[in-house]
Amino acid sequence: MTAATAPSRLSALLASGENLLRVSLRLDAVVTGANGLAYLALAQPLERLLGLDATIGLAIGAFLTAYGLAVALVGRPATINRTAAAAVAIGNLTWVLASLVAVATGILGLTTVGSVWAVLQAITVGAFAALQYLGLRRTR
Repeated sequence: MTAATAPSRLSALLASGENLLRVSLRLDAVVTGANGLAYLALAQPLERLLGLDATIGLAIGAFLTAYGLAVALVGRPATINRTAAAAVAIGNLTWVLASLVAVATGILGLTTVGSVWAVLQAITVGAFAALQYLGLRRTR
């Protein structure tokens, strides 16, 4: 019985625009922050695996860690600031576009694994942006 009610509880939780926005921002913050910390901690091994220069990896890690913290702050208040949430969604879309351009142009010299990783990240970040947009639309 508990397993059967779990999807309905999730549906109820996400039905409200405010709840959807809050959950998407919080998940975004956790995933982005963890990703940033991984880039910081594993810059050298990632350089070999992904083809991403360690210096660039460290810069990306620092940016993602800070961005994750900022997103967490946006998703924290009882009433989410719509302008700040929209800025996060736009920032996420910018990341998606930059990732796809980097893969398409080869500007970062990514390996095949690195290119696949960049596309997978773009898909994940795009999903967060879509959920945030949907949450914003539902809160009008």
